[in-house]
Amino acid sequence: MRAACRFVSRVAFAVIAAVSTLTVIGAELPESKPLGDQVRIAIIGDSTAASYDRPPTDRSTLTGWGQVFGESFNERVSVLNHAASGRSSKSFRAEKRWQPVLAAKPDFVFIQFGHNDQKGKGPERETDPETTYADNLKQYIQEARDAGIRPVLVTPVARRIFENGKPVTTLTPYADATKKVGRELNVPVVDLHAASLALFEKLGDVGSADFSPNASDRTHFSRKGALAIARLVAEQVPESLKPLLKTEASSK
Repeated sequence: MRAACRFVSRVAFAVIAAVSTLTVIGAELPESKPLGDQVRIAIIGDSTAASYDRPPTDRSTLTGWGQVFGESFNERVSVLNHAASGRSSKSFRAEKRWQPVLAAKPDFVFIQFGHNDQKGKGPERETDPETTYADNLKQYIQEARDAGIRPVLVTPVARRIFENGKPVTTLTPYADATKKVGRELNVPVVDLHAASLALFEKLGDVGSADFSPNASDRTHFSRKGALAIARLVAEQVPESLKPLLKTEASSK
C-alpha cells in the first residue's frame, strides 16, 4: 500500500512539474523581456496611419498618425512606419508587406486595420469582423511573438463624419473584434476608435474641421489632425512605453 502511495505521489509530482514547465515556457513572451536602451516601434495599417512624403496638391497637409507618432516619444524611441494606403488586414499580408516587418525585429508592432476590411472594398481586401478579420489579427499576433516582437492592437480610428451634430461610425464591429482578440490573447489594445469619437464629439464638426486635409476628406488627417490622433494613441501605450513618452505628450 505504501509503495503504491509513493508511486502515485511520484506520478503526481511529475505531472505538476511538467505543467509548471509548460507554464513557464508559455510565459516566455516578448512582453516579459526588458527593453533595451533603444526602442523601435513598427506600425502596420492603412492610410490613416501611413506616411506621405509627397501628398497630393489638393491635400497638401495629408498626414497619417503613424507619420508623426515618433514625436510623442523621447530620443530612445524610433518609429518604423510600414502602414500603407488602401491596405486591409488581408491585403497587407497578401502583398507580402508583413515579412519585412518581422525581419526588422522591432521591439513593438502596433497593428491598426479595419477601414479597408469593410464591405464594398473589394474581395482582395474585405474581411468579416468576427471571423476572417479576427483570424488575421491572431495570426499577426502569433507571428510577431514568435519573432520576439511585442504586439499592440489599435482599434480603427473613426472617420470625422457627423449626423445631427454627433459623430457617427460604421467601424464599431471591427473595433469590437479587435478588443475581443486583445482580451483572448492578452494583448494590449489602444482603443483609438472610442478615443477619436470622444474627441470629435468634444470639438464638434466645425471645431475639428482643420483635422481634415481638405473639406471633402472625412477619413484622413491634416498634420494637425494626425498629431492629435497620435497623442490619443500615445495616451494608451503599454506601461513599458510610458516612461519613454515626452512630458508634454503624456500630460495631454
